[in-house]
Amino acid sequence: MGTKTQPARGMRDFLPADVRRRDYVIGVIKEVYERYGFEPLETPAVENIETLMGKYGEEGNQLIFKILKRGEHEKTGEADLALRYDLTVPLARVVAQYQNELPKFFKRYQIQPVWRADRPARGRFREFYQCDVDILGSRSMLVEAEICAAASDVLTQLGFRDFAIRINHRYALTGVLQTAGIAAEKHDAALISLDKLDKIGRDGVEKEFSERGIEAVAGGRLLDFFAELSSLDHAAEIAMAEEAPQKRRALNAAVLGRLVEFVGDNELGAKGVDELRSIIEFAGPEGIGAKIQIDPSLARGLSYYTGAIMEINVKDLPGSLGGGGRYDNLVGMFLGQDVPACGFSLGLERIIVVMAEREMFPAELVGSPADLMVSIWNEASVADSISIAQELRNKGLRVDLYPEADKLGKQFKYASARGIPFVAVIGDEERLRGEVAIKDMKTGEQRTVKRESVADAVRAALK
Repeated sequence: MGTKTQPARGMRDFLPADVRRRDYVIGVIKEVYERYGFEPLETPAVENIETLMGKYGEEGNQLIFKILKRGEHEKTGEADLALRYDLTVPLARVVAQYQNELPKFFKRYQIQPVWRADRPARGRFREFYQCDVDILGSRSMLVEAEICAAASDVLTQLGFRDFAIRINHRYALTGVLQTAGIAAEKHDAALISLDKLDKIGRDGVEKEFSERGIEAVAGGRLLDFFAELSSLDHAAEIAMAEEAPQKRRALNAAVLGRLVEFVGDNELGAKGVDELRSIIEFAGPEGIGAKIQIDPSLARGLSYYTGAIMEINVKDLPGSLGGGGRYDNLVGMFLGQDVPACGFSLGLERIIVVMAEREMFPAELVGSPADLMVSIWNEASVADSISIAQELRNKGLRVDLYPEADKLGKQFKYASARGIPFVAVIGDEERLRGEVAIKDMKTGEQRTVKRESVADAVRAALK
């Protein structure tokens, strides 16, 4: 029986077209992030297990890929290392390690793979790239507005239009939970269940509340609050309607008003509402401000968020294309003192899946791997073909060289199969005249040009 050839579940091979798509999206992300003044950072794929454990909440801990001890310690079945779960905790470790070498306001982006022992699903993998952007050192809500603007610019430049940036605040959530009567020790449990409201509905959340020991009256009061908000029509389709920025601003104002009314004089709740209002104001009335939608049901289960939380959703697409928030206490777990921090992570894999399904990639991206292929006329002309190929590469063309002397028809067929638009043919007569024949693989037409003019001729034809 032969060895299995498919990759492990939740993992994927990336063929050339896949890599081109990924590189294209990463290129756009890098360009946008650097336009906002962010610097690149990379961290190891493997972290000490104590670095990761306890940072992601109850569910997150179960999804960490643990690495067993090696050698003589292998038989213990204990783990001392783990694959990177996200890019935020490693960032916090780096800031603690290099605090004296980093600027006061550290703005970094990081694009690397992470691993989660999750159940694979459409657009969800066990190994996937994250594209993070973070600002550390400031408590100003301008940071949240900047991060939302950067993430929004990325999606806009990639061609997305029907998306919304949903935002909420952990203080506002805490105020709502306290006002509803949820016991303090049940807040995290309530948030984990509430985060699933869109997926499992009110009945499902009520069932989870009961299983987690949350009183029915308090849970009902909490869900009633969100039912009232639903009556304000702050639904995703309104948030994502490009033509409705004024309506969205009015809805945000209405949601803020309802939050103020519900939390009353609850100190934490009031502070959270004020900070949400500041983010909306900093985002401005147009541009990114037109994409932001306050959603008090947004909880995001990760336990390290301390302030604003954000998530990007696309119309008619389950789940999100990214999310993040403020995590002022995380670096303190490593440093011993709190460092203000806020970040956002775009899900590269999901973005690529959606763009491929919607045919959003540029046509030339998924097209030819080369601008021109240089053919081999016969064994005696191999050296000359190598020389011409290198000349054209030095002039900036992407050039493939057919690797062996073969029938010209087979060489044309190979170039056509690979989507290469032009083939250079240097027969005996062309060589004597210092010329090269260029065959257009789309039209079948062939013309002859001087050898020194081949690059210009191909470049002009590609336009």
